[in-house]
Amino acid sequence: MSFDPNNDPVDHPAHYNQHPAGIECIDVIEHMNLNVGNAIKYLWRAGLKSSATHLEDLYKAQWYVKREIQRMTHLSEAQRLTR
Repeated sequence: MSFDPNNDPVDHPAHYNQHPAGIECIDVIEHMNLNVGNAIKYLWRAGLKSSATHLEDLYKAQWYVKREIQRMTHLSEAQRLTR
């Protein structure tokens, strides 16, 4: 098995580098919280790994968005109660 530095399955899988912006998703999402970052990750790479997983990637993004909405709702409620 030969090693291709342009398609390192651990550090830089091919689907990580296919975005037209020419940057990896991690360069953007590492500055966000977990839920928002993961939602963006799934949207960013939706369908790039496999066209068969495009819809699944969108559902995963939706899951993280809903989780962040729940987190923010509970946070807002807790802050309202402490005032």
